[in-house]
Amino acid sequence: MATALIIGASRGIGHELARQYLADGWRVIATARKPEDTNALHALGAEVHTLDVNNVEAVAGLGWKLDGEELDVAFLNAGVYGPRHDGFPMQTDFDAVMHTNVLAAMRLLPILAPLVCAVQGKLAVLSSRMGSLSERNNPSGSLYRASKAALNSVLIDTAHTFGPQGATCVAFHPGWVRTDMGGSEADLSVEQSAAGMRATLAALPATTSALYLNYDGKTIGW
Repeated sequence: MATALIIGASRGIGHELARQYLADGWRVIATARKPEDTNALHALGAEVHTLDVNNVEAVAGLGWKLDGEELDVAFLNAGVYGPRHDGFPMQTDFDAVMHTNVLAAMRLLPILAPLVCAVQGKLAVLSSRMGSLSERNNPSGSLYRASKAALNSVLIDTAHTFGPQGATCVAFHPGWVRTDMGGSEADLSVEQSAAGMRATLAALPATTSALYLNYDGKTIGW
């Protein structure tokens, strides 16, 4: 039985990824930040761990709990947008966004990558087209953009380290999705976004280089 790990599966895209993998007969390990959010994941049939990605002890504890696992897919989905305004950033906003979107990845990816390498699997992070430097055409959401550009950098470094050992590393733009972050006017449902990313991952040949892809498999410029 193939195994998928979804970090940040309490709601939105992460929850839908867990639901779809389970529906297809996969074993799913999922994390949620709040203990009360684990009940719905348990009801779906997932193996659930409580994890605050900003808690270094919890991250280390997850590494211990996952020791010996072999992951066909690992998905780092946890992230925040931060303030909706641009301009002078508050220290608290900067810390919240960068710690959740970047520092957590720097801690988690080295833990997850070896478990993916064990079965020549796929390691994905939920990035955004807003993190692209070469395709950027407006400055809105500058703090979020900076965090996703930094996340992409972390993923590229992870690919340099673990790609030759068997991990195919992907940064995904999930599309503009109808979630709490994307809003009700967005183009895609969570079902469409999750299904697209799952299909794209399944079709990818192994590679040692990091990939930056739209949910439907189209390449995005770094």
